Amino acid sequence: MMLDASGVILAGGKSSRMGTNKALLTLHGKTMIESVVGELRKVFPEIIVVTNEPRFYLDLGVRVVTDIIPGFGPLSGIHAGLTASSHKYSFVTACDLPFINHRLSAYLVDEAGGYDVVVPRKRGFLEPLHAVYSKACIEPIKKCLDKGICKIIAFYPEVKVKCIEMEGIGPPTDLEKVFFNVNTPEALTRARKMAEGESNIETLGPLRKRQKRIKVREE
Repeated sequence: MMLDASGVILAGGKSSRMGTNKALLTLHGKTMIESVVGELRKVFPEIIVVTNEPRFYLDLGVRVVTDIIPGFGPLSGIHAGLTASSHKYSFVTACDLPFINHRLSAYLVDEAGGYDVVVPRKRGFLEPLHAVYSKACIEPIKKCLDKGICKIIAFYPEVKVKCIEMEGIGPPTDLEKVFFNVNTPEALTRARKMAEGESNIETLGPLRKRQKRIKVREE
């Protein structure tokens, strides 16, 4: 079933540690961004790619937009994606998380009612590039960008935030894979080994809702 939300993929990074465009590197016969798009298409009726190199993504069959306020990294991309989105809520992720799982994405969207941000927290650390944002975040983000602030969570104190603790929500090994970030040649080698024999991640079953609902103000 399609969600009343958009999927936003950030593909505007410089890939300095990788040395080449991460989104176009292949895993199991697909580029990383193709894998992410394919997984998000299972639940999101609209997919938006935010990039500073749109020519590379025109054949994906998705909306492609560029930063409105460029030069501030992922926060610029989140701002552009939310502005372009046709829905109140958007699930925002990065192109270098090739093992993303549509069930977890849908679960986070389902938790968004009454909040502006739903962000996973794994082992005490927030995952702001695997999170749900509402259009109410656009203006607080713009204020940060206008001040030259690029830290993603800098605007969190201005909006209603719910943290979802990942511990206990699914098998730890599956979650390690879902959040595996491919930003170095070494990580790419490991990801290719992880991807052997599978085209996408289907391991997470129905997600449990036993963790607390927490309204927080993250610094």
